[in-house]
Amino acid sequence: MPLIKPAGYRNLLGNVENTEKAIKLVKDMFQQNLSAQLALLRVTAPMVVLQGTGINDDLNGIERPVSFPIRDMDERRAEVVHSLAKWKRLKLAEMGVLPGRGIYTDMNALRPDEELDNIHSLYVDQWDWEKVIAPEDRNAAFLRKTVRRIYEAIKVTENRLYVEFPQIVPALPEEIHFIHAQELLDLYPDKTPKERENAIVRRYGAVFVIGIGATLSDGAPHDGRAADYDDWSTPDENGYEGLNGDLLLWNPLLGSAFEISSMGIRVDPQALRRQLALRGQESKSELYFHRKLLAGELPCTIGGGIGQSRLCMYLLRKAHIGEIQSSIWPEAMRRECRDAGIDLV
Repeated sequence: MPLIKPAGYRNLLGNVENTEKAIKLVKDMFQQNLSAQLALLRVTAPMVVLQGTGINDDLNGIERPVSFPIRDMDERRAEVVHSLAKWKRLKLAEMGVLPGRGIYTDMNALRPDEELDNIHSLYVDQWDWEKVIAPEDRNAAFLRKTVRRIYEAIKVTENRLYVEFPQIVPALPEEIHFIHAQELLDLYPDKTPKERENAIVRRYGAVFVIGIGATLSDGAPHDGRAADYDDWSTPDENGYEGLNGDLLLWNPLLGSAFEISSMGIRVDPQALRRQLALRGQESKSELYFHRKLLAGELPCTIGGGIGQSRLCMYLLRKAHIGEIQSSIWPEAMRRECRDAGIDLV
């Protein structure tokens, strides 16, 4: 995506010092609100996992993890995490967490295959969370209930930010709108998935698109999703496939839908077998994580990731994620940003 340079852009917080104070306020407030809304305990998480265990996430299935050999483990290779969807589920089983409770953590990842632009960077920081649920809660109604709680945590944080920094005027709508990816395709059949997102999120302000990863009537998924964490194949009460989705907010600075979170009810043994078969990845069933799940040794869960820098970027009305986090950017992008009044960290 080309660099977006909003006309007349300026830092509403005035200077770097206020920006740093506001970043801390957003991060402190949101994780407190999220923990309260979903009954989550903070835990410490790894930055690296062993290769060949199936614990690291494949995301869309094509991204290359950063890997390296470990000298004191006979050169066995480790990988920097992409996210922690599967690690969290193992952790919940290890801790013996009961339904209705969960965990969250500060996840720091490297994704070298990202296309660098206003919202994508090599360094990814997010609140990764996971919650144990009862088997009967594996349904779209429970998914929507959880999304509303997360959205409420975002709104409370926005309102508190306004108290401390009155120039940041609350803009989120009162309610979040839900739509399945197939309904979105039916509504805008001549648009690309990204164009569909822009149209629906511009209309409602805050939207949760359900069913990311399932094949739609045009023969393609709305967007990619790995086969072994989100359940994108189980039908809901309306017959649409998928118990997962993306939380999108309208970003007027960028003039586009802005993804804050990817989340969903996780695969059970039946959904895992089905989705591995659909992707031709049955061989993964022999990996450590997949064996434990197929053997019924892992709890039913719902979980996801919420971008820390993304949320700060949206709430602080920033035009580039590099105004929030310190990362590596092409020199040409740094020059363009500087000329447009966008101060990268």
